[in-house]
Amino acid sequence: MSGPVRFGRRVRALPWPGLQWARHAPSGLAVAVALVLAVGVSVGTYGTGGAAADVQPVAAPDACAPDWVTGWQTAAQPAPGNPALGGTTLRMVVHPQVTGSEIRLRLSNAYGTMPLSVAGVSAARSDGAAGLLPGTVASVMFGGQPSVVIPAGADVLSDPVPLVAEAGRPLAVSMFLPVAPPVLTQHSVALQTSYVSRRGDWTLGDASAFPVPVGSWLVLTGVDVLVPRPVNAVVTVGDSITDGVGSGPDADERWSDALSDRLSRSGGAAVMSVLNAGIARNRLLSDGTAGGGDSPLTRFDRDVASAAGATDVVLHIGTNDVAARRSAAEITEGMRRFAERARSAGMRVFLTTITPSDAGPHGTSAAVANRAAVNAWVRVHGREYADGVFDFAASVADPAEPTSLAPEFDSGDGLHLSAAGYRAMAGAVDPELLTGSPCLAGTSPVRVLLSGG
Repeated sequence: MSGPVRFGRRVRALPWPGLQWARHAPSGLAVAVALVLAVGVSVGTYGTGGAAADVQPVAAPDACAPDWVTGWQTAAQPAPGNPALGGTTLRMVVHPQVTGSEIRLRLSNAYGTMPLSVAGVSAARSDGAAGLLPGTVASVMFGGQPSVVIPAGADVLSDPVPLVAEAGRPLAVSMFLPVAPPVLTQHSVALQTSYVSRRGDWTLGDASAFPVPVGSWLVLTGVDVLVPRPVNAVVTVGDSITDGVGSGPDADERWSDALSDRLSRSGGAAVMSVLNAGIARNRLLSDGTAGGGDSPLTRFDRDVASAAGATDVVLHIGTNDVAARRSAAEITEGMRRFAERARSAGMRVFLTTITPSDAGPHGTSAAVANRAAVNAWVRVHGREYADGVFDFAASVADPAEPTSLAPEFDSGDGLHLSAAGYRAMAGAVDPELLTGSPCLAGTSPVRVLLSGG
């Protein structure tokens, strides 16, 4: 990885070849946005001759100038294509983690076996369901064009869209697919209701055109936000426990959501964009098992390193490897390799203990012993390879029976956590160890004022 380091974040070139990207100042169409934070700007001039000797002294760019950060993302998985999706419009509902004046979208055909045609895209502020807030709908362009063909195995990033994103407020991204692909890139367990239209291009249509709810995010895998001062991001990587299984749908009760809420309440430099890269059934040591997606190491570049502004990563995984009878030595070696990969990318990395379970293959005597060995290694040796260790297991274990979840933290299946359990996990994260967002030090949270909003 190359590029200068700024406030602990290495600036990376965006990995979408064939399209040119540049930083954009807030558009004139976003005049409804009033950014309370003032941003200083340094200006330099260049000589006209072009030679090095002709270049006049240039002030260093303001390190706290507006910048892009990934405000929402999800981890991609392959899924069989549904022929019924051909000729329909997908309306994906997401909740960005940060506030800013423009957005750009990442659409993915990472697992596609043929090019994916997207014939029209719009973005708007959502009413929380399939409806769009009046006056907020914007067409989305790709290299100046209203449609895009995404090659098999690739992602594309849109042009900047003059649409205000507010932390916690839903956005709706609508995409018209003329043809359904045989393999669709999606995130299966969204715990968020999105929608599929009746036949036709309804990218600008109202809620009445979207009669079919879906519980997965399709094609859309990321939303970047142009923020007035740089905000760093922490990526949470893991399995169904990071994916939030056990918490309520449309409730944003994953442990990553609880951590985001905790950091935002702290304010100032503690604030970070908390991104979720959990996949249900995911394993540390195996790719593509029973629909569980690629392993964290295999998908590191796509799900961690490519997130704009990502400086930190927290790995919470291993319960499915334990259930699959992988040894403690294999699991801890996998954790070590992941930590080394993250550090080589210039990121802070944090390892966690595996949360307890008495469910099925997760709760056998062999599994309990294996999990205990992994957790002992994390507690004793994890800091030798990572920037810190978070003891998630201790935060949610039953004091009377530490090999099981505490009753109030158990969603009911002995493996996944309740909303209270996910809040307890987030409470085990030490914010002082995270990079934070130094440009927000001494400031109140960024606010936007929306005309009529």
